[in-house]
Amino acid sequence: MTDLAAQRRFYAEEVQIASNIRSARIVEALARVPRERFLPPGPWTIRSDGDFGAPPRQTPDADPRHVYHNIAVAIDPGRMLFNGMPGLICTAMDALGVEAGRRALHLGAGTGYFTALMGHAVSPAGRVVAIEADEALAAQAKANLAPMPWIDVRHGDGSAALDESFDAILVNAGVTHPLDVWLDAVSPAGRMVIPLTAAMAPMGNIGKGLMLLVTKTADADAFDVRVLTFVAIFSAIGVRDEALNAEIGKALAKHPFPPLKRLRRGPHERSESCWLHGASFCLAI
Repeated sequence: MTDLAAQRRFYAEEVQIASNIRSARIVEALARVPRERFLPPGPWTIRSDGDFGAPPRQTPDADPRHVYHNIAVAIDPGRMLFNGMPGLICTAMDALGVEAGRRALHLGAGTGYFTALMGHAVSPAGRVVAIEADEALAAQAKANLAPMPWIDVRHGDGSAALDESFDAILVNAGVTHPLDVWLDAVSPAGRMVIPLTAAMAPMGNIGKGLMLLVTKTADADAFDVRVLTFVAIFSAIGVRDEALNAEIGKALAKHPFPPLKRLRRGPHERSESCWLHGASFCLAI
């Protein structure tokens, strides 16, 4: 085993223990997928939980061992666009049940690192569709993921109708609401993770809010919902609603960690149980 292979294995175990990752396939993907191949050349700009309120740091050199920690690594430092925290994204993947043979949709693929982890987890027996709104990043992801032909990389903002259903949908950017096309694409008993965030001008392109696990039920118009964790994440491009952004900010100020239970589709009268009430959906406690 080379030093770098040993570092990847340590990194996989570090993320597994720190984030309570139960899926052996996700842990193995962390140990095998070379993260540095999905990043710009080092030295790298990095962030961790210990950098709250501080500017990003730089690694001392371009040794790829530096990126095998539970840190976010910049893929476009000028825009403060980071390849996210592995512990957070793998927690979402674990909650989604990304396993061999599953069909997965990754919205906000960036340069493809976490898409590659999903692809490794579902195996060639499964399928991954990856969508990225930034054209240059989508092109990089397509090139980076070419060795995994069961991954289909597309350029778009994720708002177009999908012609297939998925067992697992990971929205990898902050949104103000789940789009109908995403909810329609969740297979029976399938799951979706969405970061529901409020963005304010002083925060730039970063929004803060809740990461939600949404699970389809037998009722076509209702989904079970569970809050996974708090999140700060890059805001999605093209699919946010400014009115709902303001409503999320108010809802979080009033009840920052709500015991959400249901996502209800379709118009209805607002009630006391409506934590976030939109025109076509409601998140209820």
